Amino acid sequence: MIADHDARIARARVALDGLSIGDAFGERFFGAPETVDTRLAYRAVPSGTWRWTDDTHMALSIVDELAARGTIDPSAIAARFAVRFARDSWRGYGAMARRVLTEIGEGTPWDLASRAIFDGTGSKGNGAAMRAAPIGAYFAGDLERVIDEARRSALPTHAHPEGIAGAIAIAVLAAIATRREERRSPSAIIAEVATSVPPGETRARLEQLVAMPHLDDVRTIASIVGNGTYVLAEDTVPLSVWCAARHLDDFVAAMWTTVSALGDRDTTCAIVGGVVALAAPMTVPAEWRAAREPLDGA
Repeated sequence: MIADHDARIARARVALDGLSIGDAFGERFFGAPETVDTRLAYRAVPSGTWRWTDDTHMALSIVDELAARGTIDPSAIAARFAVRFARDSWRGYGAMARRVLTEIGEGTPWDLASRAIFDGTGSKGNGAAMRAAPIGAYFAGDLERVIDEARRSALPTHAHPEGIAGAIAIAVLAAIATRREERRSPSAIIAEVATSVPPGETRARLEQLVAMPHLDDVRTIASIVGNGTYVLAEDTVPLSVWCAARHLDDFVAAMWTTVSALGDRDTTCAIVGGVVALAAPMTVPAEWRAAREPLDGA
């Protein structure tokens, strides 16, 4: 186990806290478009208990794996995912995730299950990205390790290079947020993330954002790089990186900006929440944490 494991896992839990609050917050903004737009216009904080989704459910397994091993072992994390899914499968898992996790739970080797979907190309969805912030928090001091561990975390469910790229991008962003040695422009942060991501569509859209520092309207950005509507890494991760990079000092502002892009808003808010909580933990409202469904026993 790494010598400063306790400090590292504490950071990973901060990321999980922000991720789960963001997930639960974003989930409350699905509904009739006119109703959602009104709530966004008035920044009406949701009432009642905020239920979290599969985003948090899978991130819990990531943190458990880091706590137990100090690393991500693909076989072990695949087993954790499958056990948790079987116990609590109603959390909003997509059809392909349900198929892969069911097969793993029934004994199919994780690499076969993961690679078999989408005619053998594997998934390039946003599921590996949505759970990656705790990895960047844990390995923040070693960027090469962040990239490798993020890749390993993606493989059991997202064998496609774009799915892996999404996990790498968010883990790197979380590492940057954890370090915060100096204040940098959003474009500089996005550029560092882009250079860490393998070539492909996710990286290309991140590079688009670097070239457009003058744009500051989230729906304009979403119209260019996507908002998660297609539930792909390439149309989810760039927007999420943009929102987090622009609001690293303010969790509440980050959440309202992100959810205003609509699309896959529980996932984009989960990604952004996990990152910004690392950079500005004191800006996470206590009342939002109290509204979020508890994580204990999940």
